[in-house]
Amino acid sequence: MGKSGGRCDFEWVYNEQPHTWRRKEILAKYPEIKSLMGHDPQLKWVVSGMVFTQLLACYMVHDLSWKWVLFWAYAFGGCINHSLTLAIHDISHNVAFGNKQTRCNRWFAMFANLPIGLPYSASFKKYHIDHHRYLGGDGLDVDIATDIEGWFFCTPVRKVVWLFLQPLFYALRPLIVNPKPVTKLEMMNALVQFVVDIIIYYFWGLKPIVYLISGSILCMGLHPISGHFIAEHYMFFKGHETYSYYGPLNYITFNVGYHMEHHDFPSIPGSKLPEVKRIAAEFYDSLPQHTSWMRVLWDFVFDDSIGPYARIKRQYKLAKKE
Repeated sequence: MGKSGGRCDFEWVYNEQPHTWRRKEILAKYPEIKSLMGHDPQLKWVVSGMVFTQLLACYMVHDLSWKWVLFWAYAFGGCINHSLTLAIHDISHNVAFGNKQTRCNRWFAMFANLPIGLPYSASFKKYHIDHHRYLGGDGLDVDIATDIEGWFFCTPVRKVVWLFLQPLFYALRPLIVNPKPVTKLEMMNALVQFVVDIIIYYFWGLKPIVYLISGSILCMGLHPISGHFIAEHYMFFKGHETYSYYGPLNYITFNVGYHMEHHDFPSIPGSKLPEVKRIAAEFYDSLPQHTSWMRVLWDFVFDDSIGPYARIKRQYKLAKKE
């Protein structure tokens, strides 16, 4: 359990990300895929139902003992909150109301953020654009672990700790890797979030707040759904930096498992990504893919060749001139 992992650096490459040229090839052969781009009219209703479900849960847990508050936070509420973070991911691509109503998308993302307990949506949007535009970019893509993370979390026990602390690293890493000025939208996101938290506390006390925030932290850490964090871009096969998963957990994660398809066509809503896979199957069937997020977590912990360093990185020379 204390054996050190095999990698001592990231996998540096000097070619462009594969999604750029694959998108061009697919659209040249299947131009009808363009019709899938646009907003998802059902997304706002699904997300609203999830938000109101969590508000009802806040009422239901306020009289429970603390052990049951934490149990339901992990087993139920945290799963919804994790799913809501993936809804926010979809909304960040303007698929809730379309590209012409960006302000509606931003405000709706704040609404989807409410059960998470901590402000998240505006900051995520700010950095997620870079993740797509500069995938694997050194000093630009904050989805990639820092050198300190790669160096220290290299044994099975340490990797388990790293998985448990993933929410902390995702929150702090942007401030270290690619700090950006705080925007007005982020301040508004924080204001709206904390006002709602105070209202919930006023009516139902501390337990609902703990239920929401602890559920978010626990289910974005060491949890089966969190396997997607590792499955998406960690290099399980040399030279491959993005992977899809087509299993049943996509039903509760807004199809985030269709990750190769998403990076190829980020303006297509998650609900329509299976159609991309169906139309352009020959472009995806031969690529490495995952069959289980639980297996991904297991392999990440116990395979010496996989760890925080198992990511492809590249330099974007002009990116810093923005």
